[in-house]
Amino acid sequence: MKHVVNSSILRSAILGSTLALLGLLIGAAALGLTPTSAQQTPPAPQIWTVPEIGALPNDAARQQVRRGRDLITATYAHVGPEVADPAKRFAGNNLACANCHLEAGTKKFGIPLFGLFWMFPEYTARGGGEITLEDRLNACMTRSMNGRPMPNDSPEMQAIVAYIKFLSTGVAPGEVLSGLGVGRMPELDRAADPARGKTVYATACLACHNTDGSGIRRSLPTTDLGYMIPPLWGSDSFNDGAGMARLITAANFIHFNMPHGADYLHPQLTVEQAWDVAAYVISQPRPRKAGLDKDFPNLLEKPADTPYGPYADGFSEQQHKYGPFAPIRAAIARLKAEKEGSAPAPR
Repeated sequence: MKHVVNSSILRSAILGSTLALLGLLIGAAALGLTPTSAQQTPPAPQIWTVPEIGALPNDAARQQVRRGRDLITATYAHVGPEVADPAKRFAGNNLACANCHLEAGTKKFGIPLFGLFWMFPEYTARGGGEITLEDRLNACMTRSMNGRPMPNDSPEMQAIVAYIKFLSTGVAPGEVLSGLGVGRMPELDRAADPARGKTVYATACLACHNTDGSGIRRSLPTTDLGYMIPPLWGSDSFNDGAGMARLITAANFIHFNMPHGADYLHPQLTVEQAWDVAAYVISQPRPRKAGLDKDFPNLLEKPADTPYGPYADGFSEQQHKYGPFAPIRAAIARLKAEKEGSAPAPR
């Protein structure tokens, strides 16, 4: 696994390695050892850094990459529901992809987009089959953005794909970078509590996301369609089929990224606070996506925190939504074992 670091961390790592090597050589000299007989330092882990988009030449191919970044950071301004051209209104809300894919998809455990290009096509349990990168982007467009699919040959789709390919520069097929997804903190042995979460929201989230979860618009809608702080629920937020509507995703994202200034090295909320405030957020009203009952055709592959049925395990929608999830996973494991045990032996 390659390690992803930013430039300041990289400089500190180089300085630390240099000082460590110097100390080793001085110690070896004091003992009368030659460098070859001194204890060898272990090789440093391979480091991969996010490529710098500002260093690209200004040709057509690189302009497409920059266009892709613009679509990630200001999605609402290019394909949102209020853009001038109705044909370009693919998103159904005024969010930006970067509201979830933080720092234009480059922040570790902020659902980054780096290194993803070569992972597709891949199998997805939600659809029960293999999907392309374009399919995955359109899943975001129809769920997180509460909109409609973009054609694969549209300039917008091609630009976003080009940007993700750029963010995968130097990553070989099959390699997995560190920092993908939302991170993973310990789970609770109780259900996450929206009532407790409301108290956490009032102290840690309300000042930015508003009392009604509506966020803060950047300026007048006629001059800037997007949000300075995104809404967390309501008609202009992600729908109930989005990944962020699932507790495990939302809680980990909050723990490692929120409130402002937090990151995976410096979380500001405790584990319990993150689970509870995430439960409060996902308990609030939001747009509904039709056809969710068709997700996960193999119900034994349905994640434990999927907040909508049907289910194969006999647990309630309430427990699937708020946990605890360990009993659900245990039941699924038993059902899978029973199914495998009843299957005819291969010839």
